[in-house]
Formats: sequence, structure tokens, C-alpha cells
Amino acid sequence: MERLWGLFQRAQQLSPRSSQTVYQRVEGPRKGHLEEEEEDGEEGAETLAHFCPMELRGPEPLGSRPRQPNLIPWAAAGRRAAPYLVLTALLIFTGAFLLGYVAFRGSCQACGDSVLVVSEDVNYEPDLDFHQGRLYWSDLQAMFLQFLGEGRLEDTIRQTSLRERVAGSAGMAALTQDIRAALSRQKLDHVWTDTHYVGLQFPDPAHPNTLHWVDEAGKVGEQLPLEDPDVYCPYSAIGNVTGELVYAHYGRPEDLQDLRARGVDPVGRLLLVRVGVISFAQKVHLGTGDPYTPGFPSFNQTQFPPVASSGLPSIPAQPISADIASRLLRKLKGPVAPQEWQGSLLGSPYHLGPGPRLRLVVNNHRTSTPINNIFGCIEGRSEPDHYVVIGAQRDAWGPGAAKSAVGTAILLELVRTFSSMVSNGFRPRRSLLFISWDGGDFGSVGSTEWLEGYLSVLHLKAVVYVSLDNAVLGDDKFHAKTSPLLTSLIESVLKQVDSPNHSGQTLYEQVVFTNPSWDAEVIRPLPMDSSAYSFTAFVGVPAVEFSFMEDDQAYPFLHTKEDTYENLHKVLQGRLPAVAQAVAQLAGQLLIRLSHDRLLPLDFGRYGDVVLRHIGNLNEFSGDLKARGLTLQWVYSARGDYIRAAEKLRQEIYSSEERDERLTRMYNVRIMRVEFYFLSQYVSPADSPFRHIFMGRGDHTLGALLDHLRLLRSNSSGTPGATSSTGFQESRFRRQLALLTWTLQGAANALSGDVWNIDNNF
Repeated sequence: MERLWGLFQRAQQLSPRSSQTVYQRVEGPRKGHLEEEEEDGEEGAETLAHFCPMELRGPEPLGSRPRQPNLIPWAAAGRRAAPYLVLTALLIFTGAFLLGYVAFRGSCQACGDSVLVVSEDVNYEPDLDFHQGRLYWSDLQAMFLQFLGEGRLEDTIRQTSLRERVAGSAGMAALTQDIRAALSRQKLDHVWTDTHYVGLQFPDPAHPNTLHWVDEAGKVGEQLPLEDPDVYCPYSAIGNVTGELVYAHYGRPEDLQDLRARGVDPVGRLLLVRVGVISFAQKVHLGTGDPYTPGFPSFNQTQFPPVASSGLPSIPAQPISADIASRLLRKLKGPVAPQEWQGSLLGSPYHLGPGPRLRLVVNNHRTSTPINNIFGCIEGRSEPDHYVVIGAQRDAWGPGAAKSAVGTAILLELVRTFSSMVSNGFRPRRSLLFISWDGGDFGSVGSTEWLEGYLSVLHLKAVVYVSLDNAVLGDDKFHAKTSPLLTSLIESVLKQVDSPNHSGQTLYEQVVFTNPSWDAEVIRPLPMDSSAYSFTAFVGVPAVEFSFMEDDQAYPFLHTKEDTYENLHKVLQGRLPAVAQAVAQLAGQLLIRLSHDRLLPLDFGRYGDVVLRHIGNLNEFSGDLKARGLTLQWVYSARGDYIRAAEKLRQEIYSSEERDERLTRMYNVRIMRVEFYFLSQYVSPADSPFRHIFMGRGDHTLGALLDHLRLLRSNSSGTPGATSSTGFQESRFRRQLALLTWTLQGAANALSGDVWNIDNNF
């Protein structure tokens, strides 16, 4: 007991004086800044009644209290009793704490799914750092909106659209230097540039592309002017082709099927297709990145055998003007095109053809071109090796106001805003990575090459990718092209952002006003021409791309030289700054949640619903399969195991100790890799780069399996085990089913955690 009393007395002597460092809000000219203030808590001093929600406690130098005067006799008795009083108080406190803790955990078990639902309470703490203090969501949100409002988005959009920035050009080199310099002036931890040497196609000035009429005898006649020799279709096949003209709407596979159904065969003919709905890349190049190094990075120091992507087109293609298209359409005969195929070029109905013969000559040439991606990073505090990534395309063939100037301006504004927040005390839990992409107009070349170069790193470290491309194409409707993992978070953030054209409403209220099923109105699949697509389908990182669009028609100037700041401003009737600001608010608040929440706000259970929805399509063919002795039971079992694994992880999180950083990190790692689990591990990234079983392309995907099953209804032989190359093939079906099933089962096993925790019924 004497030893215990000695330790107690020693602790009194060494205890530091009560001192703390707090950040206080400063009113007046420096309002919004946080000022550090030292406050001594001397005996008798009144404690601070109200703390700013942000506080940082730091150690003070050790000091000694003055020795107490000699104790009077009755105080000496109290001195001898003091150790017993201290021990008694400790025992009472410990018992009360344990009782309260058990009661709290019991109540938390009853919380159910609501624990993972995003809270919109003003006192919600997305990250509670028990070592450094508290940072409330409401204060983070207010800080972000304050600094965002100080920017000049409109001026940056206008100035960027006026600059030449074709990939590989001198103008792009100058813009690259300017943007890197702009990032270097901000409070970022790292700024750097990544250079790739890629194969890009350009027109040959000495041998321009041509289009001629051809008479019935096969003689080449009058040349049709293409008006602008700089307009071309990258990655078109080189050569010439002659044939009759046919109108094919947007050139989608379903459009070609519709043509055949109406008695017009597109084979061996020239197709006239409209711009829009699908990208140029999808009309001629079924892939992304440098098609001459498919699946591999295009670094200058790497040498690979000459190879071309299987997605490269085998036919020549060339854009033409609206005037030339009108001349061609007037020559067409044959059936009248369906109503939905009718355009606005002519007063008379469009015909499908065939029409007169034409000769197209394409002489584009490939050039090895350096492209530069620019990076800026704010390192995270607790999980610096986990990255929340946001990017925007920088290049454009023409003014590219909507195509890339808007996204670039928003990206720079977000960099400036988050830099200001860092200067005022904010430090995210995870790292924020800002990227300006090059080569986007050639099929997301810059982003895809970077992903190919760092594939083995990024699937372990990248949490989410947010794309700012094509963000403002109107202001009537809002779409989010995204992974299912982000749907719940997007819903929450939509409730925090004001609508740019409906006063007094949030974006969420604007959507549900016209359609109570908000996700059916807003959520869309990721398109192949988006940089976000490769992040998800190739690397397995959940991604999202936002777009404001016109209600009645698509933005008419996209991918043309008329995509100017003036035209975009006119289409939006002067609301361009407000819409761009809304996108910046939406993306910024999404970044805060993803980078600052203690537990990643990704809805990993959502994929169970996705699989269930697709199973409904598969069930349509269960009778046909049963007649052949085949079954889809294995897919159903794998889906059930995934649902159970997701629920098990939820329960683990509910019952875990919130203060345990080791557990938190383990859970975050499992959550952030869910998207990666849906990449098929049984196909090669070089041969089938888009390995995602739901969003990818190839025989391993659910879409390919469904397409194959549909052949059961069109198989003319109707014989089980038929091996027709154009009909249903049982051996192929079994392989597709195995690829799909084991990828889904692998996702369930990975979500379960360690191998000794896997408990499935497969």
C-alpha cells in the first residue's frame, strides 16, 4: 500500500497543468478561418463552455505543481485514506462503464441496416478521430461550400475552350504546363506528370480522305466535299470501299437487326449513321486505350511485339457534314424509316435505301504521340494508401466546351477548394487524387494507359473514381452513370445539393417530383466511352460519372467544332455557371464522404439485388435448359452465398468496437474490394481486359450468357446438344456458366473475410 501511495504522489507531482489547444472560429474580416488559442486551466478558472466542433489536443511540456504546505492532523488522516478512496472510485467507475457499454452494444445490435445508412443529421460525424478531436459533417460541408463559392468557374470554362488542346499538339503541351503550375501553387502534397507514348491516328494532309459518287457502270464521278479536312474518325480502317448507300439510324447492333427485319441487308453497303446515343468509339472502335498495345501500358521504355486490338474496326469510316448528309438522304429509296428513326434534316420522311453507289477513301495515318496525365494529391491522415480519385479529360479536337472544358474547370476548382480546406485545418482520412487526363477524345486513352500501367497497384489502393467528363450537357435532367455500390451514397448527396433550375428544391426533390422511383430516373450503366468505364470494368474500382442533360433532346454540338462556350451557354439559357456549380457541389460532397468517413459508405449488399434482377432474365430459359438436362441452380446458390456473406459482414461491423482502428481498416479493405471481386479471375486481362461479369465484354459476362441462351429459342434444329456455329452450343454454355458461377462464388468467399470464416452452402 505504501508503494501504491508513492506512485500516486509521484503522479500528482508530474501531472501537467491543464492546458489545451483549440481552434476557434474568427469573426470579422477573417471569418471562416480557424485561429489557434492557448488557454490555461488554472485552479478556479472557469472552463470553456462551448468548443468549436473542430478541436486538436496537443501535448504540453511536463511541469511540476508547487509543493503543498504541511497538512494539519485531520488532513493527515485523509491522506492515509486517499488511496482507498481512489481505488473505490475507480472500481465504481469501471463497473458503471462496463454496464453502460454492454447496454449500448445491445441497443446497437437492434439498429439493423440503419447503421450503414448515410445520416443527414447536422451533428453526424463521418469520422471520429479519438486521438485528434472531432470534425462534424455540418462544419465540413459549410467549409467546403464557403471556399467553393469563391472560385471563378465560368471564366475558366471560357478560357479553356478557347485554347487549342488536341492530344500531342503544341497547344496541349502549353496547357499541360499551365495546369501543372496551377496545381503546384496549391497546398498539395504531391504534383507530378505521367507520360505515355501511344499510337494515335491523324488525317494525312498530303492524301486527304475523299467521297465520290459512282455511276451504274462503276465509274467514279463527282467528288462530294467533306468541307473540313481536319474532321476524321480515329482508328478507322485504312483503304477504300464502294457500295450502295443505306440509312442505319445510330449504327447500333439493334439498328442493323431492324434493317434486316425490314428487308434491307447492310452487308456490302455503305452505312449512313447519325451522331449520338453511342460514342464514335462504339461506332468504329470497340475498346478503350491505345489499341496498338491492348492490355499493356504504352510507356516509352517498354517494348512489346506489334499487335492490334481485336476491337479495331475492319471497315473505313468518315464523318460528314449535315449538308452532305441531306444530299445523300434525298437520293435514298426503299422503305420509309420508322418514326423513331426520323431526323430533322429534311421535310420529307427518311428512307432506308438502298440508294446510289458511293466510293469512300480513308488515308489516315498512325503516329507515335506523347500524352501527359497530370496528378495532384492530398495525402490522407489514417489511410494514406487508399485513394479517392477524381478526374477530367483535358484534350479536345475542337473547342470542346461541354466535352472537356467544363470538367477541367470543375477539377481545378475542386483542387483549389480542398487546398483551402487543408489550409484551414481539414485533413482527409484517405488520400485525394486529382487527375487531368490526356487523349480522351481517342477513346479514354490517357486514363486506360495509366490503369494498365498500374493495374497491380490500383485494385489494392483505389477506393472510388469520380469522372467529371460530359458533366454539363443541359440542365433539365440529371443522370448518374455508376456502379451499384455508389447508389445509396449518391441518393444521400443529392439531398444535400440545391437544384440549379428549381428554386427551393434539392436535386433529389427535383427528381422524385417527376418520378418517385428516383434510381430508375437517375441511375444509368457506365458507357464505354467514359474514363469511368475502364476503372470499373477493367480494374474493378467503383466509379461514377454525372451528367446534366436537356429533357427533350441531346446536346447537339457534342463531338463537333460547334461545341463552343457560346453555344453551350445558349443551350443552357445563361444557367451554365449555376449548373457547373451544382456539379462541383455534388462531386465535392461525394469526395468528402468517401475520403473522410470512418467506414467507407459503399453499399456492398446492393450487388445481391443486381444478381437477383438478372436471375429473373435467366429464369425465362429454365424450362428450355431442363429439357436438355441443364440447370442454373449453381448460379442461384452462389447468389445466396453472396447475400449471406454481405449480411454477415454487416453484423460484424455493427457489433465491432468503433474505436478499434485495426478492425476499421480491415472492414474498409473488404468493402473497397467488392467491385474487384466481380472481375473474372479465369480470363486473361490481355485477351479480355473488361473482365467484370456484369459490366464487361466477353464470353465470361452475364450479358454474353443471356445472348447465348436466347439462341435456344432460335435454334432451328431444336436438337439437344446441337453444335451449330450459329445456334446454341451446350459445351459453350457449360463453360460460360462455370465462369459466371465461380466468379460470383469467389466474390461471396472474399466478402466473408478469412478462409476460416467462409461458410457457404454451395
